[in-house]
Amino acid sequence: MLVNNKVLSSVKNMQLLNFVVGTTCFFLLLFSVHLFFAKKGNRRQNMLLSALFFARFGQILTSLLMISGHQNSLPLLFQIFVPLYFAAPACFYLYIKGFIHNRKTLAWDEWLHFLPALLAVIHVIPWPHLAPLNWDIITKQFCENGYLSLHAKNGLFPSYFQYIVRPLLIISYLALSWYAVIRSKISERINIDDPGRNWILFLLRVATFFQLTSLIPIVLRSMNIPIYNTFFIILNCIVLLVILMYALHHPHFFYGYLLVATDWNQKDTLNKSSVPKPISDDNQLPLRILPPEVTALTQKKLNLPIQQISLYAVLIKDAMEKEQLYLQPDLQIIDVANLVNIPVHHCSYVINNHIGKNFRDWINSYRIDHFLKEYPLQREKKTIEALAKESGFKSQATFYNAFKKEKGAMPTNYFLKNQADRSP
Repeated sequence: MLVNNKVLSSVKNMQLLNFVVGTTCFFLLLFSVHLFFAKKGNRRQNMLLSALFFARFGQILTSLLMISGHQNSLPLLFQIFVPLYFAAPACFYLYIKGFIHNRKTLAWDEWLHFLPALLAVIHVIPWPHLAPLNWDIITKQFCENGYLSLHAKNGLFPSYFQYIVRPLLIISYLALSWYAVIRSKISERINIDDPGRNWILFLLRVATFFQLTSLIPIVLRSMNIPIYNTFFIILNCIVLLVILMYALHHPHFFYGYLLVATDWNQKDTLNKSSVPKPISDDNQLPLRILPPEVTALTQKKLNLPIQQISLYAVLIKDAMEKEQLYLQPDLQIIDVANLVNIPVHHCSYVINNHIGKNFRDWINSYRIDHFLKEYPLQREKKTIEALAKESGFKSQATFYNAFKKEKGAMPTNYFLKNQADRSP
């Protein structure tokens, strides 16, 4: 009975392990494919991040198959994914560097970073004169200690190409990435709500965790400390799942970097007799109902579904309110579009047609609301003009014109009227 309980417990643990690892593989492959086919955003950055996810997918998939007893698939997986493992550190560094300097394409000298990956391709090719590899020993070492601890000959080059060169690449490119971020002083930006700043720091910290975790078995083995490779696999998978679920539940934080709009070139046919419904959720912008023929014409021109334009409206509103962009006197529509990471003409369309105001009137409405909140609290200390300037207006004339247009009266008359309405 005791033996049966142990066997049952072992089977349940294996099932749980397979479920966690399998789920992680699914999400990694999903994000990798999504970024690979995404037509929006920065194509260079999307491809580099897609390669990173696919390399991590291959590493975890190989671990899952080895633990499950499918050792026969190791030679094929080794040949497919090992070059990606050697390319992943360079992809990460180039992604960080491209993000900081807003690069759109890879420069010719940046391709030199993939020389180790090219050597890895040469390494795994089954050359005719190469002696047969002992895959039983390779599988055993891999299951016990992981890829970075393979001491058995596993390709054309000596075994240290695997257990020395790869860790050196990981450490070197991780250090270069941190150096690039620190040198750019992106972490010292005043606006802590800057999505670009938050994304790159988040990605760097997460990558550092996983890279250092992958090096722990090497340190433990050098100290003759027992290694439980399965524990590190489960730990990596759980942390990855938590991060991916966090990404799915916080799309505004990852939008434009991890979650990129995908254009499948679908032509949506709109029914002219139907009218799009306005968004009534408290967290979303109200949409102004447009005539069906105008909506169909605009949608065809923009080639965007109404759901995506609605998402743009939410993102623009959140960026404006959470970061109080309206307090910047020189704010332009291109600044808002760049912050939300959408085309300027899409941003302009959403503001004009779905919010129902032009950009300048919409910004001024936020500034007037801010002024009306601050005036009762600071009217004894500051003048109307001073509060108007703090609310984002560049001049008194602009403030008074905007206030009258928004509230129908000058500030003094507006306050007197409100005071009279409150009087018994």
